[in-house]
Amino acid sequence: MASRSGPVHVVKNIRKYKGKEYATYLLRRSVRVGKKVKKETVANLSHLPEELIRIIRRYLKGEAFAGAGESFRIDRSLPHGHVAAVLGTLRRLGLEKLLGKKPSRRRTLTVGMIAARILEPSSKLAVAGHLNAETSCTSLGEVLGAESVDVDELYHTMDWLIQRQSGIEDALAERHLTDGSLMLYDVTSVYFEGRTCPLAGLGHNRDGKKGKLQIVVGLLCNAEGRPVSVQVFRGNTGDPKTLLPQIEKIRSRFDLSRVVLVGDRGMITEARLREDVRPAGLDWITALRAPSIRQLVDCGSLQLSLFDETDLAEISGPAYPGERLIVCKNPLLAEDRARTRMELIKATEKHLDTIVQATMRHARKLKGKDKIALRVGKVVNRAKVGKYFNLNITDNSFGYSRNEERISQDARLDGFYVIRTSVPEQDLTAQGTVRCYKSLAKVERAFQSLKSADLRVRPIHHRLEDRVKAHVFICMLAYYVDWHMRKALAPILFDDDDRSKAQTLRQSVVKPARRSKGALRKASTRKTEDGIPVQSFQSLLSHLGTLTKNTVRLVSSDVAFCQYSEPTAVQRKAFELLGVSPRM
Repeated sequence: MASRSGPVHVVKNIRKYKGKEYATYLLRRSVRVGKKVKKETVANLSHLPEELIRIIRRYLKGEAFAGAGESFRIDRSLPHGHVAAVLGTLRRLGLEKLLGKKPSRRRTLTVGMIAARILEPSSKLAVAGHLNAETSCTSLGEVLGAESVDVDELYHTMDWLIQRQSGIEDALAERHLTDGSLMLYDVTSVYFEGRTCPLAGLGHNRDGKKGKLQIVVGLLCNAEGRPVSVQVFRGNTGDPKTLLPQIEKIRSRFDLSRVVLVGDRGMITEARLREDVRPAGLDWITALRAPSIRQLVDCGSLQLSLFDETDLAEISGPAYPGERLIVCKNPLLAEDRARTRMELIKATEKHLDTIVQATMRHARKLKGKDKIALRVGKVVNRAKVGKYFNLNITDNSFGYSRNEERISQDARLDGFYVIRTSVPEQDLTAQGTVRCYKSLAKVERAFQSLKSADLRVRPIHHRLEDRVKAHVFICMLAYYVDWHMRKALAPILFDDDDRSKAQTLRQSVVKPARRSKGALRKASTRKTEDGIPVQSFQSLLSHLGTLTKNTVRLVSSDVAFCQYSEPTAVQRKAFELLGVSPRM
């Protein structure tokens, strides 16, 4: 009767004899004879060294080995670890499926642009080079399988992405927002290269680039500072004018009926509360401007002497019916404002003295009331300290003196700020309200990351309106991945990974935040408790990049295979914290 034999494999048997264990290694295979399967021993390998037995096992599993005289050639070695960390996190977050449920060329290229923005922020032309397997300086293009990518295809992919922005943001809002949750909103400006884009305009410049056109970017985050939505406005749009589109987005698209919207005093103004926020039925937290605080003092609602013994108190004012006012006094802030005021006054006086001398000199004497006033106005308006001076301008002379009364009036309010909210006390304590308002710093950190070397949203070179919006949206999605990576990697970064414990050490919510003992220990020793070197996020990404993906070829048989370099202790810890594998 015909028989068929199966693959050969090594079997280890353990036998006990007189209290001792003996291992035998048999080379066995399965043999089918008719309908019966029998086990057949081919050889006894027990007499061989264990190392040789392991090699036999690997060979039987299909692994190829080279002889001592054979040589290998590394065809290519690409930085890979940072690519695996970013792509692995992006996929673990489910962002790839939010971009498109089914795999597609557009989705792949969008993922590539998001990852490239974290790995090495650069122009779309440079990104096209990174995604091409032949010209890439990392394994990004090879891992994604993107080949023959040109910059025009990336531009078309941006056009595809901007049409999907609303759906992606809605999915993020469903994931990270619930009714009654806190929403942080703030805006920034980003300078623009060129003058032909419809969105570019002159406005309040935050980048210190005089004469540059700009766009305004509004960012919505949840209470933790995780980005949910971004919107681009024309460069001359005032901050309050950007608020209504966010309210409409929250109510209609995100389908949230009760949200606490947090914005600064320049964003949620009295007009916006009256016309936009209250009609929408949203709760809010903001702050009062200095003139409004002065009015509270003048009408007796705010007694400054009360804060000789406390730094926080809740008051009410006749101009704010049904609202809560939480007054805070920060001594450190008071010292800083007093010092800054005097520095600005003294610097302005030096310039004013120059004008005085110009009106008194014989040669080319400065004269004419209009000319003198114009020059004085430029000086006092530069630092916005004109209110602190009494000016005396005539056709032939100029003199000034300090307005000590106004200086002392403003000095009384140094360090004071007033949080204003519609949230009732049973839902949010005074300390909690202050803490929520201070959470706006998380949006500021997002802008710092977007505008710094981390993601480099600026300068913007695109000309078409939709592509400018798509560029900003890609940067926001990159920050979404960046945010989660930093949070996961916090134990081996200089970041404070135990903020909750640091909050318990804080004596008052008004006082500056304190770092936890663990963060202070990391900063001083530059190592974690288990001896891992602590790094910045960017230096860690660079170190992860030293884990390479190598294409190795066996010269004698021209067989090629992939081989990853062995990860260091830091790299292993990083991938463990991220919950992703370096092999992809």
